Amino acid sequence: NRRWVLLPVDEVVVGDVVMLEEGVVVPADGTLLEAFDLSINESMLTGESLPVMKDSGKSNPVYRGTMVLSGYGVFRVTEVGIKTVFGQIGKSLQTITPPPTPLQRQIKRFVQRMAFFGLIAFLLVVLLKYGQNGLWINALLHGLSLAMSIIPEEIPVAFMTFLALGAFRLLRENKIIVRLPQYVETLGSATVICIDKTGTITQNQMSLQGCYSLHNNQMISEADLKPGDLPDLLRYALWSSEINPFDPMEKEIHRVYEKYGIHDGQLHWQLKHEYPLSGKPAMMTHIFQDQQQHTIIAMKGAPEALMANAQLSPDYRNKLEAIMQTWTSNGFRVLGIGKSSWKEAQWPLDQKAFQIEILGLLAFYDPPKPTIGDTIKQFREAGICVKMITGDHANTALSIARQIGMEKTKDVLTGDEVISMNLDALKQKVNEVNVFARMYPEAKVRIVEALKENNEVVAMTGDGVNDAPALQAAHIGIAMGKRGSAVAKAASALILTDDDLSHMVDAIRQGRRVYANLKKAVRYIISIHIPIILIVAMPLILGWQVVDLFFPIHIIFLELIMGPTCSIVYENEPSEPGLMQQAPVSMSNTFLSTSALWLSIGQGVVIAVGVLIAGDWLLHHGGTEQAVRTLFFFTCLFSNIFLTLFNRSFEQSVFHTLISPNRWMWFILLTSTLLTVLIATVPLLRDLFFLNALTVYEWPLFIGIALLTTGWVEVWKWLKRRNF
Repeated sequence: NRRWVLLPVDEVVVGDVVMLEEGVVVPADGTLLEAFDLSINESMLTGESLPVMKDSGKSNPVYRGTMVLSGYGVFRVTEVGIKTVFGQIGKSLQTITPPPTPLQRQIKRFVQRMAFFGLIAFLLVVLLKYGQNGLWINALLHGLSLAMSIIPEEIPVAFMTFLALGAFRLLRENKIIVRLPQYVETLGSATVICIDKTGTITQNQMSLQGCYSLHNNQMISEADLKPGDLPDLLRYALWSSEINPFDPMEKEIHRVYEKYGIHDGQLHWQLKHEYPLSGKPAMMTHIFQDQQQHTIIAMKGAPEALMANAQLSPDYRNKLEAIMQTWTSNGFRVLGIGKSSWKEAQWPLDQKAFQIEILGLLAFYDPPKPTIGDTIKQFREAGICVKMITGDHANTALSIARQIGMEKTKDVLTGDEVISMNLDALKQKVNEVNVFARMYPEAKVRIVEALKENNEVVAMTGDGVNDAPALQAAHIGIAMGKRGSAVAKAASALILTDDDLSHMVDAIRQGRRVYANLKKAVRYIISIHIPIILIVAMPLILGWQVVDLFFPIHIIFLELIMGPTCSIVYENEPSEPGLMQQAPVSMSNTFLSTSALWLSIGQGVVIAVGVLIAGDWLLHHGGTEQAVRTLFFFTCLFSNIFLTLFNRSFEQSVFHTLISPNRWMWFILLTSTLLTVLIATVPLLRDLFFLNALTVYEWPLFIGIALLTTGWVEVWKWLKRRNF
């Protein structure tokens, strides 16, 4: 009554018996009980790139986290969790953090510089203030107020908030899983996306289009195929496929055989030996025997692989190549079918030792997805170059590329050509070619590395074990959620839950939106910090009689209002029109351009100048220290509200952005306004902030100063839109 059951990895315990198959990540350490052509990639433990062949026994243990590349096996679990070799390594890695992204480094430098200036300003103000009144406590309090106004502690908080919420938005739509939030930022910088053909561009639904029998010199389309036609070709196509197929091509072979073939009792034969899909180009071989030791050796794979080990007359070879040319030019995937014999007692180590007799060719068609053309167009409009990387024949790849509207489809580069080129030649070639055929893992990695050498930000899609190295090498590895192997998912930054590439357009839009809104938040922080800094420092520097205008409580309250504004309001800003028609964000550029930085500083300076002029006028016309403080504090609060509205876009007018949906903006602004009114009208709160009650004339005066000193940017935007 024993049967296999599927369990989560964390439910596997010592003593369990676990089955291994191609594409699986080993869930625990253990000892092999059975192994059948089992090869495992242990590079993550040993650094050795070549797969390790495994036999049953204690001399060949298996380790958690390693990847099954081929064959099958059964093992008994001896260690789980932290006690495994993988777990011990993982424990040692807990103290290691991933390197910061370019944007993280830029923001860190910006905050450090501001903190340095804050420290210098703190020391200067403390010394100046102490020199005036000789009171250390008062001097330290004044310096602390200035330091608090300079250090932009909101920026790191806003940065992490933006990335976390960006990842959450993608996950909430159930389309993309972001394994680390910082990859949301990198998405906005992607300049090249390398995509697989089968299942990504195409529907991954193979249909047989034609059969060609070499011996009969007979070509039959699937529609004209009748029961009993081409029995050897269909029989050996079936025998060289898996008994319980997963691959769509093998599923189609089973369907066609059951409909048109000769049923020869495959269940009574036993699979004695299997050579997994391997080689460049690839082929595979199955060896069956019955109880009378009759042997069937069936093989299938790329026609070039079979032809390399077959004795063919020039006429037959030319005939096969002509048919391949015709079929691949139509976008068909061509499969060679062959058989062989072996008289020695031991099977050869390599399937290339067999002398192959080619039986014929099968043509399959996997049509492009209906929406893939629009997706490619959207990538192109966003300034992202699309490159196809596939294991198919060059003509098949070019045909599909042309059908979906890809650019640069005159030339194609094969895996062997990629490996044979030096780096300089390859760097030039990857810019000129968009279609890469007959690719294998080493060649894929070389393409990714060459693109990175050209300062491209590379996204790479994949689903198989052989895609894992390239997925890990790319800036953004993207695995398929449905058909992707566990290995591919583990090596990726993102997972497309439904294998739909069009969602990557949404992800890139999200990345660009996050980047653009983060810039708005930082510019807002700079603009609102400048007047606070100058209001604290300038009266002391200019020698005003009244210099204790802002205390730490005023700075803290303003910071409490500014934090939600930059972290919540701007994060919820919708994408601006034309965002996906702009060029990708350059990772090498500074976060804020010189013009953007000076505009933000200018906004803050104008607010500060307006407030200081009004305060100076008030002092010279009998205003008290508390009256000037009231003017400064409430004008800063109103300026914060207007600045939030005006800085929602540096392209569109405020009248346009007011109709853009952002419910959190209205909530934060209404809350800020309500708190301002409460402070102005509740005596206990006024006394806490050392303020006067506002007269009926002061309300419009303070609002007018705030509107005038922040609203000028709308004139600047109007002039910019008209190219002045």
